[in-house]
Amino acid sequence: MNFEQLLFYLFAAALLGSALMVITLRNPVHAALSLVLTFFSGAALWLLLEAEFLAITLVLVYVGAVMVLFLFVVMMLDINLAQLREGFVKLLPVGVVVALLVIGMMVYVVGPGNFGLEKFAEPVGHSADYSNTKELGRVLYTVYVYPFEIAAVILLVAIIAAISLALRKRPQGKRQDPDLQIAVRKKDRLRIVANNPKGQPGSNAGDKK
Repeated sequence: MNFEQLLFYLFAAALLGSALMVITLRNPVHAALSLVLTFFSGAALWLLLEAEFLAITLVLVYVGAVMVLFLFVVMMLDINLAQLREGFVKLLPVGVVVALLVIGMMVYVVGPGNFGLEKFAEPVGHSADYSNTKELGRVLYTVYVYPFEIAAVILLVAIIAAISLALRKRPQGKRQDPDLQIAVRKKDRLRIVANNPKGQPGSNAGDKK
């Protein structure tokens, strides 16, 4: 066993262990941190496969953005852990059946019958000046340029639809007009109360409300 294989088994074991902790830990914050370790282990495996662009993207997008958002949401919400534990016990048989089905499909698809050195030759290592990002960009913008543009248009339509739904007018909703807020004048917000003509205490000249 060479050093590369040792790293593969090490990160693969860390990935499987942290993924198992995500679904077994009762504390949602600890589960989210375990998911961060899962992403880091997956990124390390992609680095071993010379896919550094996917590895860096996984760390920057999922660990640096998505998981931070998850942690903020989890820590801001008041989650009833007792209720979650009751549901876990009740739905455990269904979860076991679904897990067995997923494991069976994974073994059938990526098992030794379909993958392995007997089916596919060992990938050839690249030179030191090989750039996975450059190669990915070349293939993406030449061979798959039309599917890439179609996916970009679909995402653009989804963004426009989400903004339209968020900004739609509701009868019971309250809206603010930025133009009116900018055009406000001092006399619209400030009223000067005159002196008390009888000289009673508690009334000062030039009181402002």
